[in-house]
Amino acid sequence: MSKLDQSTLAAIRPDFAAIAGWIPQGASVLDLGCGDGSLLRYLRGTSKVHGYGVEINHDNIVACIKNQVNVIQGDLESGLSGFESNAFDYVILSQTLQATRHTAPLMQEMLRVGREGLVSFPNFGYWRNRIDILQGNMPVSEVLPYQWYDTPNIHLCTLHDFETFCHDNGICIIDRRVMTGNNEIKLLPNLLGSTAVYRFKRAV
Repeated sequence: MSKLDQSTLAAIRPDFAAIAGWIPQGASVLDLGCGDGSLLRYLRGTSKVHGYGVEINHDNIVACIKNQVNVIQGDLESGLSGFESNAFDYVILSQTLQATRHTAPLMQEMLRVGREGLVSFPNFGYWRNRIDILQGNMPVSEVLPYQWYDTPNIHLCTLHDFETFCHDNGICIIDRRVMTGNNEIKLLPNLLGSTAVYRFKRAV
C-alpha cells in the first residue's frame, strides 16, 4: 500500500493509526469483523503484520480477496473455536464491539486466542449524543451513521461502561486512546471523545 493510501485510510478511520501505534513490526494479527480488509491492509503497510481477517458478509469477503487480505468466513457469535490458544499476538475488534450480541464470551475468546486484545468503538457518552438524547432523538452522526430502525449496533456503551465491564470480567486495560476526528482527547474524554480505542489483556 502506498503512503498516500495509508494517509487516506488513517484520515477516514483515525482508530487505524491508534491501533497501529500499539502493534510492533512483524506481529501476528487476527482482525474480527474485518469488513473489506482495510485495517489489515493498513497494518501490513505500517507494521508489516501477518495474519487473517474473519468476516461473515460475502461482499466483504470478495473485497478482502481483491485487496489481497487473508480472510476466513465465519460468524463471531459462534466463537473462535477454530483457532488455537495463543495463536496470535493481537486480536482486534475494530468498530464491531457494539454490534456483537454475546460480548463477554467474545472478549474472553479474544484473550484466549491472542496475547493481547484491541477494540475500538463509538463512545455513546459523547456530548453530541447526549444532546440528541435530551432532544428526544437517537444520535445520528459520522461515528454513528445509522437510523434507529436500521442500525446494526445493539450494545452501545460509554467509556465508563466499557471500563466497568472489563473490571467485572477479569480484563486488564493496558492503554487507552480517545479521539474526536484525528484529535486525541485527554480532558473529560467520556464527554468530549467520540471514539475510543483500548488495548487490554487478561488480568493476572
